[in-house]
Amino acid sequence: MTPLAGVALSAGVAAVVGLGGAAGVLALGRRRPTAAAVLAPLVVVASVAAGVYASARAMFLSEQDSTTVLWLLLATVPVALVIGLALALRTHRLATERAAAVAARDRDREVEERRRELVAWVSHDLRTPLAAVRALTEAMEDGVTRPADAAAGILAENRRMSEMVDDLLALSRLQSTGFELSREPTDVGDLASDALAAMSPAAEARGVRLTGEVAAPVVVTVDPREVSRALGNLLSNAVRHTPAGGTVCVRVAPGGPGSPGPPGSPEHRAAGAGPAGAGTAVVQVTDGCGGIPDGDLSRVFEAGWRGTAARTPGSGGAGIGLSIVRSVAEAHGGTVEVANVALPDGGHGCRFTLTLPG
Repeated sequence: MTPLAGVALSAGVAAVVGLGGAAGVLALGRRRPTAAAVLAPLVVVASVAAGVYASARAMFLSEQDSTTVLWLLLATVPVALVIGLALALRTHRLATERAAAVAARDRDREVEERRRELVAWVSHDLRTPLAAVRALTEAMEDGVTRPADAAAGILAENRRMSEMVDDLLALSRLQSTGFELSREPTDVGDLASDALAAMSPAAEARGVRLTGEVAAPVVVTVDPREVSRALGNLLSNAVRHTPAGGTVCVRVAPGGPGSPGPPGSPEHRAAGAGPAGAGTAVVQVTDGCGGIPDGDLSRVFEAGWRGTAARTPGSGGAGIGLSIVRSVAEAHGGTVEVANVALPDGGHGCRFTLTLPG
């Protein structure tokens, strides 16, 4: 065989083996790119070895000499394997970095969308009391309304706007990176009782009955000011969305470390409550709102979120009270959850469960 024919034979065999190996690597790369990166250099070595061995045999080299050439070529396999591993690590790193970048971009986009929604909702809510103040002022100037009545209405709208601004400042402070809690041993039952007493006038005005139950003294190390704010927001939300004649129930109980269930549940009793001051404090607020669509449950704690008309704040607040509750829970390393529940009177409502570790 002439040298030219030997080269052609070597190239043909190498091409066939290389193309077959490349097809396999590409197919594997769709499912496992890291493994494909390891095998790619080995395909190159295999195609070269096949081509050289085929031409050596065709040129009538002895079998021993052909085998020697083949072994010399196969000696490069460890080098190819090292290169493949290096490529695999680089591929894996690039894939991880790309996935992280995509996740960060999606997260930033979601945060920006929520920020825009919050600004739009807050602007809408602030416009309402401002319009009321303007209308009252014009009515007073025109002599349609007595100055005393106009002043009372303006003060009420001023309080409403102040509450919105306070909520916005509280949420901003809780979500800031430099925020620190002022923790101290606190009886969460006392905080719940104070929140019930503060909410009683508003509940009576709406015809809503408030009940409270403290299963046992629950002393945990928390920031009492922030926890009081969270409890007040939970009660305010519950009273606002419970129709006249309905009941809002608050229950406080200790939860053992890692207690898997809410107070009173079989899982909770099996886990053991533990001594006061150890474990966690679990606060449940159950209202008679009629329930929340399952698809909206995951959005209840989003700042400024508006769900069905039944849960859209009618007066007061900027729609961020529950978002503040979540921020308070997370700042303490706890959680807050919501679930639809059936009420003893046959109705339906929601149960918010705030868990605060000790």
